[in-house]
Amino acid sequence: MGITARGVGLLVAAVVLLGVGFRFAYPELTLLGAAAGAAVGYAALTAAWRPRLTVARRADPDRVARGEPASMTLTVRNAARLRSANLLAEDRCGDRTVLVPLLRLRPGRDTEVRYDVPTHRRGVVPVGPLRVTRRDPLGLVALARPYGATTPVWVHPRIHPLTAVPTGAGRSLDGRVDGVPHGSITFDSLREYVVGDELRRVHWRTSARVGELMVRENVDTSLPRLVVLLDNRGAAHPERVDGVAESFESGCEAAASIVTAAHRADLPVLLLLVAPEPATPAQRERADADAHGDDSTGGQPLGPLDRLAAAGLSSDDAALRAATTRLRQDRLGDTLIFLTGPGGRAELGHVGALRGAYPSVVVGVFGAAEPTPPGTAGLVVVDAADGARFAAEWDGVRRW
Repeated sequence: MGITARGVGLLVAAVVLLGVGFRFAYPELTLLGAAAGAAVGYAALTAAWRPRLTVARRADPDRVARGEPASMTLTVRNAARLRSANLLAEDRCGDRTVLVPLLRLRPGRDTEVRYDVPTHRRGVVPVGPLRVTRRDPLGLVALARPYGATTPVWVHPRIHPLTAVPTGAGRSLDGRVDGVPHGSITFDSLREYVVGDELRRVHWRTSARVGELMVRENVDTSLPRLVVLLDNRGAAHPERVDGVAESFESGCEAAASIVTAAHRADLPVLLLLVAPEPATPAQRERADADAHGDDSTGGQPLGPLDRLAAAGLSSDDAALRAATTRLRQDRLGDTLIFLTGPGGRAELGHVGALRGAYPSVVVGVFGAAEPTPPGTAGLVVVDAADGARFAAEWDGVRRW
């Protein structure tokens, strides 16, 4: 509860008038002081009344790419039976506030407000809670209370279409990748016999049933796996504009594009950050909801694009050595894609040392003033100014 400047002045006047009236036996002053004190007490009781409001939110959609439109629909219902609500309310949407009119909201009625959510920057935009301010008619006391929960809107990085997707040293289980090696011990399918097939691979029972020779087709069951390592160290992205590192934003766009292209090609992909970031409030809320089986947040698990939306720069500038050590020990895939900024080129040797564990290593460098010298650490390096330029250069890479 907050007392306004007018309320403070009236309360001080009430104390002074009562003191002077009792001290010098002036009943008129005592009466004025009592009236002023009663007015402040009435204002406090009026502002303390808690309206019964129910708040519902609907984000449309709750996940968008950077720059795409998104809106929030807020529905406020007066759950009281007798008393109308005449309040001042504002909703928090990221860094700005949106006024919500709750004038003469009758019992059992509701009002709906729809407004746009800013999506010009990648990140998690928290929307809510609704803040309702209750004032007395004299403007002496104001009390603000929150209503409803916070709903996050996930602004993903822009996705640029990639034509080429590295398949690594492994091959597909079911022949989705071209050039699948044949002849292993794992059965895949049956096909008609062609000249040159070994007779020991003929499936005689099926051949007798269909009336022609059928041959077992065996393939290599290893599955190609991509590992995307995004450098989120502050030292790797030293240049900032209004607190935003554009090279890191470009790296997030490149990571999102690679992950999306891999999913479309039905290839497994793993997204890692060099320095793990502490969980944001929206992430903690989603993790708690998932742990308790609560579908109030939409029931959608955090995916790679959500992690990219919530990713931020870390102050742990020495995390690259620890990250490469873990990658060397775990061997999480056969193709490693490292995305960094101009400040990360000096430490590409740590990434180059992973070529023994990862047959194919590709490095993307964003925002550098000069191109990376050819043959740096024996790696395939793609220099790009932004995510769109990276997509164009990526499709031109011939060796993975």
